[in-house]
Amino acid sequence: MKITQYRNDGKTQTQRILEFETAVDAMRTEVSSRPVSNLRNVLQYAMAGQNFPEVKKLPRLVFGGVFRKDGSQQILSSYNGCVTIEVNNLANANEAAQIRERASQLPQTLLAFIGSSDKSVKIVVPFTLPDSTLPQNRKQAEMFHAQAYREAVKWYQPQLKREIELKEPVLEHGCRMSFDPSLYNNPDAVPIRIEQPVSMPAEPTFDEERQQMSDPLQRLLPGYERSHIISTLFSTSMWDALNTVGKVEWESGEVLPFLIKLAENCYRSGIPEEDAIKWTLMYYNLNKYELEVRTNFRNIYTISNKFGGKPCISSSMTLVAQMEEFMKRRYQLRRNTIKGMVEYRELKSFYFDFRPVNKQALNTICLDALAEGLPSWDVDIKRYVESNRVPSYDPIEDYLLNVGKWDGKDRIRELADRVPCDNPRWRDLFYIWFLSMVAHWQQLDRNHANSTLPLLVGDQGSGKSTYCMNLLPPELREYYTDGLDFSKRGDVQLALTRFALINMDEYDSISPSYQGFVKHILQKAVVQARLPHASVTQQMRRYATFIATSNSFDLLNDPTGSRRYICIAILGVVDYKSPIDYKQLYAQAVEALRNDERYWFTHEEEAYITKSNRRFQQVMPEEEVADIYFRSPVGDEPAEELTCGEMLKRMQQRDPGFKYTNTAAKVFGRTLKNKFDNRLAHRGVVYQVVEIK
Repeated sequence: MKITQYRNDGKTQTQRILEFETAVDAMRTEVSSRPVSNLRNVLQYAMAGQNFPEVKKLPRLVFGGVFRKDGSQQILSSYNGCVTIEVNNLANANEAAQIRERASQLPQTLLAFIGSSDKSVKIVVPFTLPDSTLPQNRKQAEMFHAQAYREAVKWYQPQLKREIELKEPVLEHGCRMSFDPSLYNNPDAVPIRIEQPVSMPAEPTFDEERQQMSDPLQRLLPGYERSHIISTLFSTSMWDALNTVGKVEWESGEVLPFLIKLAENCYRSGIPEEDAIKWTLMYYNLNKYELEVRTNFRNIYTISNKFGGKPCISSSMTLVAQMEEFMKRRYQLRRNTIKGMVEYRELKSFYFDFRPVNKQALNTICLDALAEGLPSWDVDIKRYVESNRVPSYDPIEDYLLNVGKWDGKDRIRELADRVPCDNPRWRDLFYIWFLSMVAHWQQLDRNHANSTLPLLVGDQGSGKSTYCMNLLPPELREYYTDGLDFSKRGDVQLALTRFALINMDEYDSISPSYQGFVKHILQKAVVQARLPHASVTQQMRRYATFIATSNSFDLLNDPTGSRRYICIAILGVVDYKSPIDYKQLYAQAVEALRNDERYWFTHEEEAYITKSNRRFQQVMPEEEVADIYFRSPVGDEPAEELTCGEMLKRMQQRDPGFKYTNTAAKVFGRTLKNKFDNRLAHRGVVYQVVEIK
């Protein structure tokens, strides 16, 4: 059996294929540089959340299969059916050795070893289909692997008598190389047989059991460090003693009533005697009375009853601490800044995706809290969810921060080349537009919006809409839409804050009466709107960039605003099936913006866009009539300077049946600006024309 080993130092990633036995032998011994031992020595003095370069020196082992690298993507070559489960956060190496021994007693265990931290155990369990075969394609392997992981947890957790830390069961999941001379390897392990699932499992298979806490202080204020709990209890005891006794004559030595009351409060709060004495002597005015402090505290702690029975801490403080511990222990919450809602997932379940905290979820969380004995109601849970205790999460920002380093290959222009067209500058225009989209996601320009958009024009079935959707990676695909109704202006404005990319599909179907609103939306940098059920308007961040598609060529009816549309006539079928390396695609954009590349169009580029768009311009009937009677002068040919109204009158004089409305006259005037040379005169804008006799 072969497995995959890869190493990522933050800059580059390398990988190779290993025989399973080679990896096992490598973990029984250690190379001369002793990377695992060095890491274990460093971790003895580690602070919570601290990162160490020693970790990156250890490669990862993926027991699930053999992968080959294609850009930043991992392509599955063969699937092994092996699932890796982990028992983490153990006390020490001795406890880890005990867990390893328990795992070795099960005939299904292929490999069990102590992890690189010396405080964890990794267990590899083989699975097969009932006929001893394995899934042959990735989709089936993913479903099989997810179900196998659930079965492994359900099977091993009761046997090990320890909680297995749940990890998302992706095929690429692995663990760090370790050093364990006493690791267990059973080449004749009995595979667990399961049926091929027809879908990804979603519902949990076991309920979380509340861990019992032996320390009464932890039951009083769960989730906090012991020193923090004692500090809080002592502060409330001190405050109550000062308020009860009143003014204390520190200099005269009249401290006995105060010390007695303080000792009683500490006893009722459940603070151990020596901890209470140490905290008391930390105060400057009391450290000279150490003998009196120790004597009085010893007496009170000797004769009193009901230790910890009535702490001075208020019930509200206890409730807040218990609720915070409950929420952090059971759930992971985040405030999605794009969706404008709080999302959650249960930490001890197999449902790894985040879901919105709706009314049903709030009621479920409240019932779970009541089942654990937490005296909270739905209003308390709702207050917590809607507070700043829930961290903000921007999915676009999170994605861009984790795309990695660009490998130097131009993938943005390569993506543009998948659209067959006859515009020689299309790939460069698309490149600038793509950079502008990412730049506005990063808020590099808060004063302007990305007001230019590609407009792909082609036959039905040419792949235009699918190509537009594929511009976003699967992780951000839910922030794409092509169903905007411009008649609902409030919804359109909110869509600017809810979506990263908006496709104006079938652009030619948008009514001409909405063109002014469309122009306004394209250039709107900041959204001010009133959310549903809100009483006031608020300023919200715009994320949306636009793209459009159409089957019709005569779709631009505003000749003065065509610079906002990069109209591209599709010749053939768009290549929307070839895979896209999204990480590297967006890494290129991030790198370009970091190097201050231009992400806006110059006047020359806008002029080129306007010129290229003439073939997509709607020809108004008035313009067709004007072509019958007027033309531009050639060379030094003498010309007349006529206003729009004067031209219309001459046309009417020559053709008495020619009628026009005020609206048609305005449209005709806008058309003339792009058709004839003009200047501003005292009687208005005049156009240099030659009348055709």
